Amino acid sequence: MKRRIAREFGMDRVILFLFLGFWLTFSTHVFAKTTVEVVDTDPPGNVVTLSKNQNFYLHLHYQSDQPVKIWVKPYFQGKVVSAGSNPSRVYPPGSGGALGWFFLFNPGEQVDEVRILAGDGSLGETPVVATYPVQVTGSDQQNTVHIKPDWVTQLSALDAAAQKQNYTRQMNTPLSFGDRMLAFIFMLSMFALGILGIITPLLGLWRWEGGWRIAAFVPAALMAFVVLRLVIDISADPSSHNLWPFEILETGALSVAIMVALTVLRKITRAGGVS
Repeated sequence: MKRRIAREFGMDRVILFLFLGFWLTFSTHVFAKTTVEVVDTDPPGNVVTLSKNQNFYLHLHYQSDQPVKIWVKPYFQGKVVSAGSNPSRVYPPGSGGALGWFFLFNPGEQVDEVRILAGDGSLGETPVVATYPVQVTGSDQQNTVHIKPDWVTQLSALDAAAQKQNYTRQMNTPLSFGDRMLAFIFMLSMFALGILGIITPLLGLWRWEGGWRIAAFVPAALMAFVVLRLVIDISADPSSHNLWPFEILETGALSVAIMVALTVLRKITRAGGVS
């Protein structure tokens, strides 16, 4: 009897310790809270018409227990609007100002609500923390001269400085051995793919006969056309094809795919006794 009581008491303590461990692990995450409010907008007002390529800026004030990123997303009648919007730097814990903005892709596009999201950027950890009702309509009129308020200029400068600092830090961070090996393998694979795109059609022209040789002529002609066009264009203007290796790789991949398909079909027809 005493052993059973002791055993049950021991199990209770294990359950209690597990619960406390779970609570300590997730309490910071559960109770961490971020609040965001809209202080001002540019253009100001509750009914706004945006010129072509004009941004709608929101001056935000945030308060957070942890580092946070903040985004704005325009909606109309509960659906996401076709628009471009701001990236976000990491804002430090505490409180301060933040900048959100968006622009509409299509004239006549409408917005009746802006949802403000805050978190780490992941799908499950970036909830909507505030909504801002506003009527925004896009137009095809050219953007007129508009003097932006100081808060837009200042917060934009802070965002640009943070992005530059982050870029510099990433550029100064040396690649690990694993990253270098992956990059080397990737580049080697892409180079091999381009070479195969040239060689495999030539092998088909040399080894195959009849209709199969004619079929192999298609990827061979495609590769020849791309290479010849690159040579002519680059001779006339060296800056006309800055990404020419990728053009060859793209065409080479298509050439290899065609040759693989032809090889498979040729084997199937030969196995079936079709001459």
